[in-house]
Amino acid sequence: MNHVTDQIYTYLGTHHDDMVAFLKRLVLAESPSTRPETQTVPLALIWEFLNDLDYTIHITPGEKTGGYLTAYPRYSYQRPQQMLIGHCDTVWPLGTLKTMPIDIGDNVMTGPGVYDMKAGLTQMLFALQALHDLELEPAVAPFVFVNSDEEIGSRESRTAIVDLAPTMDRVFVLEPALGPSGKLKTARKGVGQFTVHVTGKAAHAGLDPDKGVSAIWEMAYVIQQLQALNDLTVGISVNVGVVKGGLGSNVIAPEASAVVDVRVPSLAAAEHIKQAILTIKPHLAGTTVTIQGDFGRPPLERTRANQMLWQLAQQSADAIGVTLEEGMAGGGSDGNLTSPYTATLDGMGAVGDGAHAAHEFIYLDKMVERGAILGDMLLQPPLSELAKDNILAATMV
Repeated sequence: MNHVTDQIYTYLGTHHDDMVAFLKRLVLAESPSTRPETQTVPLALIWEFLNDLDYTIHITPGEKTGGYLTAYPRYSYQRPQQMLIGHCDTVWPLGTLKTMPIDIGDNVMTGPGVYDMKAGLTQMLFALQALHDLELEPAVAPFVFVNSDEEIGSRESRTAIVDLAPTMDRVFVLEPALGPSGKLKTARKGVGQFTVHVTGKAAHAGLDPDKGVSAIWEMAYVIQQLQALNDLTVGISVNVGVVKGGLGSNVIAPEASAVVDVRVPSLAAAEHIKQAILTIKPHLAGTTVTIQGDFGRPPLERTRANQMLWQLAQQSADAIGVTLEEGMAGGGSDGNLTSPYTATLDGMGAVGDGAHAAHEFIYLDKMVERGAILGDMLLQPPLSELAKDNILAATMV
């Protein structure tokens, strides 16, 4: 280990029990996305923590969500900034702790939201505390962004994220690592949703079948065209997940609708698939097909800038004797929103498994490792300086 990394790693090791205790408080504060009032407690816990580190903090209330928190150290004036992004909302409804209680033992902690992503928030906060207490002042000031609507598409916070991203030297996303092996997420698929509405003509299925035109029959043709767009070899998936239509078994269906989920690995693929979906035409005379939708989160691609952060992560991990691997995630995060604007590295949070699943858990010992890696990366100079000095092989885009 180098001296500074050793300091951070040792500090977090001695504060491991404090990390676990704080994480337990966060998990006990159940905070489903759809209950805005529940976000008050976890945001208050984060506010109190950062206030003790001499951060300037602001909470922006939401209209239909719990809002979001932004914070920056008071020494950040006229310095470049790096953004740490996390979310305090979970997919779990209130009362889940009764059937899915917190359990700590054998290096594992379980509980609703512990992996996705309250452990990531804990690692972030204690990495910042380590820098504060060890009097290690980053040249690139850490800017903290915690929202409460990520699990429902960052509906109200996405504008702020997109506005902030171009002003940041880099972004670290504290979403959980990829799987139990702890891979960092150097790529994420873009996520789109499209709705299909088909109109036909109603008629009695027994008396006048020739006078009707079935919207369901037309929808069957549309579904076949959508399914043909799948290309799993390159990472394109098109899934017709919900289909509705018809009035009764004895009525030629006058209407039908479908909801389509689309995942793509690149911006080019997103544009290609979007155009292919929106230009689908009716097959049956007398029917109309209307399709609306778009990609809510663009792909997080392995750009040169993003790969610079991946190299930096490997160097920081090497300093504490940890080997990192990278991978692509099928789901989206707020990192998808920042990646088109600045270097972004996702999966910096907890190591464990079971996001959105009943077996959700984290490995407790990995919290120290991942917190130390983050702390070391926060101390690095601006990426432009690292590239200029040939410290990192990649060049900025």
